[in-house]
Amino acid sequence: MFQNVAELIPVIAAISVIVGGMAFAFGYFFKDYRARKEMKIAEASAEQILAEAKAKQREITLEARDAALKIRAAAEVEIRDRRADLQRQERRLQQKEENLDRKVEAIERRERAIGQKEKETDNVRNEIEQIKRDQVRELERVSGLSISQAKELLLKAIEDEVREDAARRIREIEAGAKEEADRRARQIIAMSIQRWASDQVAETTVSVVPLPSDEMKGRIIGREGRNIRALESATGVDLIIDDTPDAVTLSGFDPVRREIARLALGKLVLDGRIHPARIEEVVQKAKQEVDVTIKEEGEQAAIEAGVPGLHPELIKLLGRMKYRTSYGQNVLMHSVEVAQLAAMMAAEIGADVQIARVAGLLHDLGKAVDHDVEGPHALIGADLAKRFGKSAKIVHAIASHHGEQEPQTVEALLVQAADAISGARPGARRESLENYIKRLEALEGVANSFAGVEKSFAIQAGREVRIIVKPEEINDVGAVRLARDIVKKIEESLEYPGQIKVTVVRETRAVDYAK
Repeated sequence: MFQNVAELIPVIAAISVIVGGMAFAFGYFFKDYRARKEMKIAEASAEQILAEAKAKQREITLEARDAALKIRAAAEVEIRDRRADLQRQERRLQQKEENLDRKVEAIERRERAIGQKEKETDNVRNEIEQIKRDQVRELERVSGLSISQAKELLLKAIEDEVREDAARRIREIEAGAKEEADRRARQIIAMSIQRWASDQVAETTVSVVPLPSDEMKGRIIGREGRNIRALESATGVDLIIDDTPDAVTLSGFDPVRREIARLALGKLVLDGRIHPARIEEVVQKAKQEVDVTIKEEGEQAAIEAGVPGLHPELIKLLGRMKYRTSYGQNVLMHSVEVAQLAAMMAAEIGADVQIARVAGLLHDLGKAVDHDVEGPHALIGADLAKRFGKSAKIVHAIASHHGEQEPQTVEALLVQAADAISGARPGARRESLENYIKRLEALEGVANSFAGVEKSFAIQAGREVRIIVKPEEINDVGAVRLARDIVKKIEESLEYPGQIKVTVVRETRAVDYAK
């Protein structure tokens, strides 16, 4: 039918075109049909939604009408209630106005009555004033005094009476306060002394060096005395070689030099080689040893007193006080004791404990250099403390502990009291019997030198002097003045450890006999 494939191709192409056209037409009609069907479904759905919406609208409208009716009913009820409240308030206000009107009327009636009474009172007052004037004129005529003169006499009498009562009351208060202060002070001092009970060691201004034999004395003296002169020159101490067996006495006012001489002489005696060159060498080593000891003792004293962080120079000055004594009492031990006592008393009364502690430890600092510096040791020590950066309160407490300055702070008074307590301890200080008797006689002599003194007695080992005065020459005020004058003269003319209490006794006796 067809001869070859080439003839078949046009036929196939024509068939493909026809088939494609039919397929396109079929697809078009199918889509159109489907679209119309979906449109019908959508229209039906829209009609259903519209119907439901209309039904919902009618339901909402009904609910809104019901709610509006309810709100309106509630509003009407509330309006009725408010109207009722307003009516009640109007009735109460009306009642109050009526009550106020009645009260105003009552007040007006009372005011009219008071006005009438005031008029009557004025009349009575005028009558009373006239009677008083008449009475005053009569009193002036009878007494012979005017009103102003009578007032002055009355006021003077009242003033005298009030002054007498006030003076008596002041004396009672002062006596009570003094008694309480004395009791509290005794309690604090006793407790502080009890808490700090240190050992007391009496020392002297001489040292004794033991010798193995009396032959060593000749070696110490040396040929033509050259060894003893070299030793005295190097140490600044006097060597006393007498008949005392197997001993040499070192005498010197400077305790540090005396200690250096004691160490050096002991080393020379043990070594046996005694000549000027050897003496200088040994004395130099002894000085170095004493310097080390001074530093160690100063540090130990600062630690024991609870005052760390002191300047190294202050530590050295404290250490030097180990070799210083006051009436036989070691000054370094005394300083530590004063620091502890002052700190304890400061803690009891609420003062600054650290200031009291530091000032107590350094209060006798001037004694370490008073051989080289002129002036009282209290002022010297204050100057040293100020030079090494101590506070003004500490410097003032040091300067005022012996009265060179007037104490201005509580801590200064505590240091002064602690210094007196430490020196007044039994066994703390000593003095010879001869010096003791001379001091008591001088104390009584100072008291007897004043006019009006009948007798005086030094008691309590010279800690107190009681003075009996002539009552016809010394009155009560004069007794107070006399005690102050005697205290001032004792401070100026006598040297004594601790403090001295001056008691002036004035006694008046009235004696009569019944017959």
